[in-house]
Amino acid sequence: MDLVQGILSKDKRAAARLITLIERKDAAAKEAIKELYKYTGNSYVIGITGPPGAGKSSLVNELVKKMRSRGKTVGVIAVDPTSPFTGGALLGDRIRMNDLTLDEGVFIRSMGSRGSLGGIATAAYDAVKVLDAFGMDYIVIETVGVGQTEIDIVKIADTVVLVLVPGLGDDVQAIKAGIMEIADIFAVNKSDKEGADRLVTEIEMMLELSQREFDFRPPIVKTVATTGDGIDLLEAKIDDHIDYMRKSGKLEQKRKEKVKQEFKELVRDHISKLIFKQNADVIELLLEDIVCKRLDPYTALEKLTKKILKEDGEL
Repeated sequence: MDLVQGILSKDKRAAARLITLIERKDAAAKEAIKELYKYTGNSYVIGITGPPGAGKSSLVNELVKKMRSRGKTVGVIAVDPTSPFTGGALLGDRIRMNDLTLDEGVFIRSMGSRGSLGGIATAAYDAVKVLDAFGMDYIVIETVGVGQTEIDIVKIADTVVLVLVPGLGDDVQAIKAGIMEIADIFAVNKSDKEGADRLVTEIEMMLELSQREFDFRPPIVKTVATTGDGIDLLEAKIDDHIDYMRKSGKLEQKRKEKVKQEFKELVRDHISKLIFKQNADVIELLLEDIVCKRLDPYTALEKLTKKILKEDGEL
């Protein structure tokens, strides 16, 4: 089967196959992405992030149902902890969102984080392109739930929903260390629990004290994903943010920045591998000099750079 044509004709098996090849870093996947790239840029990407136990999966499940009730197609990428045995996702999508798997307008894929500290599987970036070219109206990415380091979602999502819950014992800390700065919308899930109103107040206080200037002040929505309470309002606030992003020109600006960052990372990764491959012996000598304190790392880097640039072929 031609994967590119299969995806353009909305064949879910083709999409699943290509994402598998992407995870395996197969050369065929890169070629397919090259062909599909011109068909991307039409889907709206929503990131759902937050600490473990916040009920992100249940929230995504209800949110997708609401989107489907409006006739929208949705791709879901659920990033899970990685199995130490297979390298795959520990939790399967059928367990997390069982009642959505048979919906023709929904495509769900679990991906292992594979050690990523930012909560996003590296392959998720290209998986988004696949679902975008597939023609999904929305792509929802649920991150693995790694807490305060979970900020990579801002590099890929157009709108970020930060899910918090009362009673974790570290409410304010969960919002600090940069994670609050990435939220476009706050969802206080399990809001039927004691402490929900206090958490809302704490978020409001953090927003007041924040040095971040808000053209769109992040709304705070109380939800109970298991009953569906607050999901309508959450979806409405997401739509409000989408509308703001498009009308203000921020969406185009953010996507340009994302392209720039992705390209920089590709260049950095490719050049780094090339340098280490072509200069393996030289690098080993330099490393030995650094370990033995004959050279400091900065001088060693300068020497390697000169050699690569042919300014000085001698070490």
